[in-house]
This record gives sequence, C-alpha cells and structure tokens, in this order.
Amino acid sequence: MKLPPLTSFRVFNVAAQADSFVQAAEQLHVTHGAVSRQIKQLEDALGTALFERRNRAVFLTPVGRLLLTTTQSVFEQLEGTVYRIRQQTNQSVIVLSCEPTIAMKWLIPRLPAFEDAHPDIQLHLSAAGGPIDFQKSGVDVALRRNDFNWGSEIHSLKISDEWVGPVCRADRQGFLRANPVLLHTRSRPLAWKNWESAGGAPIKKGKRVDYEHFYLCIQAAMAGLGMAMASYFMVQDELRAQQLVAPHGFKRDRSAYYLLSPDPITPESKLARLANWVLGEMQACSSQIGSKAG
Repeated sequence: MKLPPLTSFRVFNVAAQADSFVQAAEQLHVTHGAVSRQIKQLEDALGTALFERRNRAVFLTPVGRLLLTTTQSVFEQLEGTVYRIRQQTNQSVIVLSCEPTIAMKWLIPRLPAFEDAHPDIQLHLSAAGGPIDFQKSGVDVALRRNDFNWGSEIHSLKISDEWVGPVCRADRQGFLRANPVLLHTRSRPLAWKNWESAGGAPIKKGKRVDYEHFYLCIQAAMAGLGMAMASYFMVQDELRAQQLVAPHGFKRDRSAYYLLSPDPITPESKLARLANWVLGEMQACSSQIGSKAG
C-alpha cells in the first residue's frame, strides 16, 4: 500500500497539535493556504475528513484524533533518533540527565573539576528525574536513584548508596526540638518514614509543611523554617559551611544512585570516563560521612 507523502503527515501533526492552520503555518514558515492544501490532499488520500471546519476554526474529527496519536509518536521517535545520530557524529558531546536537586546541589558545583580533567568532553546537562526514554530524549546517560523500576533493557551501574538524615539550621535546633516542624517533599514522600525504618533516631511529631521539590525543602531548612530529611550529597557543602547541622547524623536508607544508559558503557570510551569520574566523586563524598553516620 502506497502511503501519502510524509510532508502531509508532518503538516497534519503540527496543525493537529496547534488546533489551528494559522499557527501551523507560522511554525512551519509557510502560508495558511499551503497548510490547507496539504491537509486537503491527505484527507483525499485517506478518503475521510481529519478536521471539522467551523467559523474559521478547526477541530479534529474522531479519525483525526486517532491519526494524531500515531503521528505524534512517530515524529517524536524520529526527532529523537535524528538527535542521537547527530550526537554520534560529535563524539565529544555527552548528554547527562540528572535529578534536579542532585544536579543543583552536588553535580554542578563539581563540574569545573570534570572540565579541567577532561577538556575534550563537552557535557550537556538535562535536569530530570524518574523514568527516561533514551530514544526520544536524546540523552546518553542518566543519574537516577532506584526509586522506580527501569526494566531489564536499560543498563545500570551502581554509583553509591544513599545516605539521609534530618538537617536544620544550627541556631534553630533548640526551638525545633521543643516545637518540631517537619519539612516534607512530594518527590520523596516517605523520607521520614524510611528514616525510622532504617533505625534513625526517633523524631518528635509536630507541624508538617510540604514542598514540591527537594531543593525547596533544603532551602526552607536553611531559612530556619523547620527540619528537613535530606540526602547527605545534597547538603554536604552546607554542612561544611555550617549553614546546616545534622543533629542525628546520617543513615543508609536502602536506596542507591545508579548511572543508566541504553547500551553498555564500553571501557576507554568518553562515557566510561564520565562514569568513572562520577563514581569517584560520589565515593569520595561518601567516605567523608564517617562520624556523621548515625
């Protein structure tokens, strides 16, 4: 069966997502008439209407919505594949996806050292967490905590166990001991419960305050608004600067950080050099916990 031209599917996909032929024309840098003709040709080839035209507005028909589910997926995969092909032509570029708080509080402050050690590698950082589609995203490697199942088709390298502990501002310890305010984050809703399960010191229950992201929780603790359950890696610099204290130390919470990749990381490759650097940096941080461990 001969398919209609790919161009017509591309024009349809843009128009369907925009719900407008005018906006599609602007995005594609063509005229409104050119978009209308491509859509009409596709409808004629398929023998059915894809859009309902009403009062200068367009609306997808049920058949149009069905086609959009396919074209959207196909063009996303195509864009991801093209991106990866282009990346492979420039082997010096590595795209690393990293959970936002780890990226902000741990990775970025250490990147100058990586650039000094590996000046021939250009690292592009993408802040994201949770499951990742390597094919669609164009990411080469991802740093994740094993709080989700990534499946057997993804290759993983363990980097470090996670260490967590309650932290607060030093001058607020006494007040928070008598009037506890426990800061929670939606990205790790079981953080306080896991602390207790790991044998951490009992924390007196008190007022609960929720934040959307982990880094907001840490900033709130630094502002003296309460006590946060934090990863050691995320507050190491603040502890060293005495902006925060960890009155009960840190404990392993049975989770760990992994580097994920769509293919095995081959020895001596630039990805291997990045992986070894991340592994070394995080292990060096872990070794400093020492007496801070509860």
